[in-house]
Amino acid sequence: VQLQASGGGLVQAGGSLRLSCIVSGIRFSSYHMGWYRQVPGKQRELVARIGYGGSANYADSVKGRFTISRDNDKNTVYLQMNSLKPEDTAVYYCNTWPGTKSWAKGTLVTVSS
Repeated sequence: VQLQASGGGLVQAGGSLRLSCIVSGIRFSSYHMGWYRQVPGKQRELVARIGYGGSANYADSVKGRFTISRDNDKNTVYLQMNSLKPEDTAVYYCNTWPGTKSWAKGTLVTVSS
């Protein structure tokens, strides 16, 4: 399985970013997908997940600010992040949910205050 996340960067608090993750090696349309994030020294956490049918769920910390979506024709899952806060700073990863495949590199999001 290949999970290629991109779209991270440096943004000021209140700004927006859109992450993308291209998935290959699995039948993408049959999998629930998730966006996870990890801060050094802390456990990786699930930020948002989307079912293969499109239903979405969010961690309380990002509810109302982040939107997860998917394009099954492009084997891609997205995370639109608005109203970013410094505490959103982390490396963001995509993976399947609930069981995960091998973790790929991730994309760094840095939110300055």
